[in-house]
Parts: sequence; C-alpha cells; structure tokens
Amino acid sequence: MKLKQELEAFVQEQAKAGTLKNERIIESPQSASISVAGKPVLNFCANNYLGLSDDKKVIQAAKDAMDIWGYGLSSVRFICGTQVIHKQLEEAISAFFHTEDTILFSSCFDANGALFEPLVGEGDVIISDELNHASIIDGVRLSKAQRLRYRHSNMEELEHCLIEAQGARRRIICTDGVFSMDGDIACLDRICSLAEKYDSLVMVDDSHASGYIGKTGRGTGEYWGVQERIDLMTTTFGKALGGASGGCITGRKSLIDLYRQRARPYLFSNTVAPAICGGTLQVLKMLSSSNPYAKKTMENALHFRSSMEQAGFDLVKGDTAIVPVMIYDETKAVAMADALLKEGVYVIGFTYPVVPKGKARIRVQLSAAHTASQIDDAVHAFIKIGRMMNIIK
Repeated sequence: MKLKQELEAFVQEQAKAGTLKNERIIESPQSASISVAGKPVLNFCANNYLGLSDDKKVIQAAKDAMDIWGYGLSSVRFICGTQVIHKQLEEAISAFFHTEDTILFSSCFDANGALFEPLVGEGDVIISDELNHASIIDGVRLSKAQRLRYRHSNMEELEHCLIEAQGARRRIICTDGVFSMDGDIACLDRICSLAEKYDSLVMVDDSHASGYIGKTGRGTGEYWGVQERIDLMTTTFGKALGGASGGCITGRKSLIDLYRQRARPYLFSNTVAPAICGGTLQVLKMLSSSNPYAKKTMENALHFRSSMEQAGFDLVKGDTAIVPVMIYDETKAVAMADALLKEGVYVIGFTYPVVPKGKARIRVQLSAAHTASQIDDAVHAFIKIGRMMNIIK
C-alpha cells in the first residue's frame, strides 16, 4: 500500500507542476484542419509531411488490398504471414531508396529495436549521436556491444570515438537523418567519410526525412549524395509515407538476410497488415513518378519559419518541415499549447524527458496540405499568445 500511495503522490506532484499533458481526442481524419472537442482547428503537429494521410488514392489502395488479401494474417512472417503484397512492398522500397533489399516491421521503433542485437555484440562498438531517437537508444541497449556517444553532430568527437574503437571487431555509427526534436539534418557526408576512414558501418534512421528531404524525396542520403555509402537505413510508413503504421530496414542484402533469421521483432511480431502494404505501395508509386508534395512542404516550412522569426520568436535553425519554437520553461510551453488550441491551432508543448530540461518547446510541423492562409492564421495566433505570455514583445 505504501508503494501505491507513493506512486499516486508522484503523479499528483507532476500534475501540479503543469508538465503532464492531457491526451486530446481527434474527431476527424488526419489533415491540415481537424476537429477537436466539436470545433475545427488547424493541425500543426502531425508527421503528415506530404499531406497524404487522408489522400483518396491512398485510402482506396488500402481498401483494395484488404478486399484482396484480407484484414490480417494472424501470423508472423516466417510461419504463414508472408503474402505476395509484402514482397511487393519490400521490392518497391528497395527500388525507391536504391538499396539491395528490405525487411518489413510493424513499426520503425521495432526496426530500430531489431537492428543492433543480431549484428553486434561483445567485442563490438556502437557509436551514437547524443540526440538520437529513443527507439535507436533502446535498440542499442538490447545489444551487448560497447556504447560510445558523441555530442550532437560533433564530427571531432565522432572521430575520437572511432579512434577509440579501432580495437573492436566491428564498429557501427548510428544517427537520425533528421533529428525529430530540433529538425536539423545529420552531416552524413562527413559521417560516411569518417566511417570509410576508420572501417565502420553506417546506420541512419530517416523516419523524419523519407518522402520530402532530398531532390526527389528519397531522404538524407539523397540530400548529401551518399545513398550508396549508407549500409543500413530504417524508416517508417507512419509519417510522410501515408501516416498509418509500419516500418522497415533497407540496405545491404547480406545484412537483410541476417535480420530475416535473427531479428526478434520480425520473428515474434505479427506481419504488417495488408491494408498498410497497399496504401504504402500507392504512396511510393505516387512519389516515384513525381513529387510535387515535397516542394510544397518545404515552401510552407520556409513561409512559417520566416514569419515567426520576423515576429521575434526564438527558433532552432534548420531546413526541414520541423520548426521548434523555443519556450524553455516547461510549464509555459504546456500552457502556451493549451492557449493556442483555444485560438484554433493544435500544437503540443514538449518537455522533459522528451527534450532536455530547460529546452522546452512547441514543435511545429508543416505539411504540403497546409495553405498559405492557414499558416498565416497560425502565426497570428502564436503572436497573440506569445505577447500575452511575455514570450515576445
């Protein structure tokens, strides 16, 4: 009983501090404008970068796949959970990203959880950017390899780690392609050069880049011109690529073959639902022929960023659809997000432990679905609340 009382007191303490966020309920499909508590609001915090979450062609493709292949497989892949459509999706992903092979997972969190343990262990070293996504961190923890961490995008520290790891059997550098909280892009050109100099593998999680970063939306590898120098890439279908769920590891065939035999989330989790495969295949088809969505996404991000900077807000520098508005104070960040919702703008305040203490922010995410007038309305709401809360003058 004492333990239960202590836990209840702890939760109440967090609630009084104003850092606990209530889960909001959306009463409509995901889009630039959604319904919350019976009224329309502008959504500026979805990972719906290309605006395809409610695209009619994608929805129809998912319906068609369900009609042909069923609702679910009731099995993992290696028993009776592999259909033709799963192999078609793996082939389409490999073709889109110009990789040798691909393996599907129920989420990118599972893909990152699967990646390290079969590949490295005792006597090996994993070298990780300090701001990598939680799923990479958890995947690293599942391995018995030694772990080294370098300061965010600090190539001098990365090189020092690689020198320290020269006695190891295997070395692998892991990094986000686009960092989800700051919205900046990893220095993959320099990372790949250091990896080649010190004989290391390179792994990139491109979940927040796939679909809209790079000349044709093929991610940070394309952005830096190093696609063929990356050994393994993970990504999700739950953001720009349709927004439902599912993820993958794509890269060198020899390593993908290893994961089919040893990756625990692949061996012990249900196969990706046919509807997800069908919808994602349609997205890849749309992006392979042309990708006007990516250009629109970046135009919208620049519009929002320049307007907010002009208004006096402190933004994290970047060149992606993620625009962090720095508030620093955790209670203020949560309160500002609540106030903005009343103004018709749906955003979320991010506080510790999602971001470091003292780095509270409102992460704004732009989409190809947003219109210029919607962006202007959001900026005006930020200015109104920002002045009321003495965040800007």
